[in-house]
Amino acid sequence: MGGDDPGITGEEPGDRAVVVRYGEIFLKSEPVRRQFIGRLTRNLYHALDAAGVSVRITTPRGRVIIWGRDTTLIAGIAAEVFGVVDAAPCLVTSHQIDAIKSAAVVLTAPLLGPGTSFAVRARRETTEGPSSQDLAATLGSYIQATYPGCRVDLTRPEVVVTVESRKTGVLVSVDKVKGPGGLPLGTQGGLLALLSAGIDSPVASWMMMRRGCRMTHLFIDGGRFAGTGVMDGALENHRRLSAWCRGVPLHIVVVSGVPFYEAAERSRSTRLTCVLCKRFMVRVASVLLPHTGAAALVTGESLGQVASQTLGNIRVISMATTVPVLRPLIGTDKREIVDLARSIGTFRHGKGDEGPQTLCCHAVPRYPATDAKVHEVEAAEARSGIDAVIAATLRSVLVVTAQDGVVLFSSTVPVSALLSHLACLSEREGFTQVLSPDKEAR
Repeated sequence: MGGDDPGITGEEPGDRAVVVRYGEIFLKSEPVRRQFIGRLTRNLYHALDAAGVSVRITTPRGRVIIWGRDTTLIAGIAAEVFGVVDAAPCLVTSHQIDAIKSAAVVLTAPLLGPGTSFAVRARRETTEGPSSQDLAATLGSYIQATYPGCRVDLTRPEVVVTVESRKTGVLVSVDKVKGPGGLPLGTQGGLLALLSAGIDSPVASWMMMRRGCRMTHLFIDGGRFAGTGVMDGALENHRRLSAWCRGVPLHIVVVSGVPFYEAAERSRSTRLTCVLCKRFMVRVASVLLPHTGAAALVTGESLGQVASQTLGNIRVISMATTVPVLRPLIGTDKREIVDLARSIGTFRHGKGDEGPQTLCCHAVPRYPATDAKVHEVEAAEARSGIDAVIAATLRSVLVVTAQDGVVLFSSTVPVSALLSHLACLSEREGFTQVLSPDKEAR
């Protein structure tokens, strides 16, 4: 795939490319940094290949350079890859000042006019040639002379011209497309995330994907105890999240929660239903965890948002499992979660806890317990026969695979065959992890 080329120069000076910046990857030790950049490069190839875009990628120190024809399209796709801070179409020139001036004028032509403010930000890799300040001043004067009426504003410019002078060439760019940042997908092992039709859980999953974790989703289907649109809503969330890992399959495991709800009805512990339900979900997830290759469970809980998410109830729910439970939304409020859901494309009007009856859980009690006592909860579970309920739930599972924002196929498999089934699907798509879950990323 050509990701180990240290140079930036294309076939000829003036070649168009996309310069990709990454953030905290640079803080890693040299061996881990190489691994992370290798994974980022492969993820970029996956994403661009899924879009039918042929490219060549080189990795000079601190940057990833993508060579291809449609740099605007390439930058847009690259900016949706985890680990990318931003991506910018650029022109690659020689170190000759006239070549740099020419590139800057070409890129700013559609953007600058009378009254438009701009700034030049320059940096250099070596100490040879003009200083960064002198280079910025020279280019700024030339641009201002070329486009009379435009003005320099170093504080809040409307247009920023970025110039990076490196050993093997100069990168000149104007438009930066902001990326999600974080770490490359696949560098931090696998997680199993509870996913629903609501707003919070897809955001929680996305946040852990941004931290480099490979996700498998788990949906508990409430059947007649849930709204008619819940199953479709959860699969829609899953489909939309798959667009954030282009070229890589994303799986959701679907199990029936009907045995639990029927048992909860018989136990007549109405006020405890929400806590019992969450404990049931983490119990099911705990059983499935080793069958998905995941190292921990992810939930969308936000402290105090609903009755089951009070500190006391979260404590009681956590006691139902011994596996690590990650709660990336625990300190966020609803508006922050909604804003992030909008920005990542998972928010839909009329969904989840803000939605109509078709997306509601019909088992929620009128007055749910906000500080459940563990002995009461355990007694209710004993009356419902929770172990037999979980066994009935996990006789078989439905696996639905999505990729690039499209649901591809589904299949029913026994739990005992789940791990090999998921591995087979991922291997078929050519995705393997750079780091195993137990390998330390220093």
